[in-house]
Amino acid sequence: MNIGELAKHTGLTNSRIRFYERTGLLKAAERRPNGYRTYPPETVLMLELITTAQKAGFSLDEIRTLLPPDLGHWEHDALIEALRRKVADIEALEARLAHSKAQLVTLIQDIEAKPGNMDCATNARRVLSHVLGKEIEKPTPVSDDAKPSSGKAKRHRSIRAR
Repeated sequence: MNIGELAKHTGLTNSRIRFYERTGLLKAAERRPNGYRTYPPETVLMLELITTAQKAGFSLDEIRTLLPPDLGHWEHDALIEALRRKVADIEALEARLAHSKAQLVTLIQDIEAKPGNMDCATNARRVLSHVLGKEIEKPTPVSDDAKPSSGKAKRHRSIRAR
């Protein structure tokens, strides 16, 4: 079958199929005298395996190491081990996501628990105190005497003094 027929059967683009061939995920297609690629029927199954593995979270490098040169030579133990590792990776990711979600839900609840008479800055300090586990101090206002004066203000005052 030619690349156009293969693309129709798999739903992949011609360029994607050529990419998989170029990167070693597919065996190089035989060429006809006119230069067109011709693919054996099992290429459809190989492409479906690649697509399914990608959807399951496998990288192209992982897929490349798992796929046999032909479908008759699967390394059963290596495949099972790789699938188990991927399940463990997904479980670890789920745990991290559940922890992040719990933190965000708690943060939302903390923010929404703002007393009606509290301003936003005070509420932000209250929420941060809960999140960080320490008291967040209110910034002390700077008096006018302690503020640095700009050159313009000095010149303005000196002009007035004259």
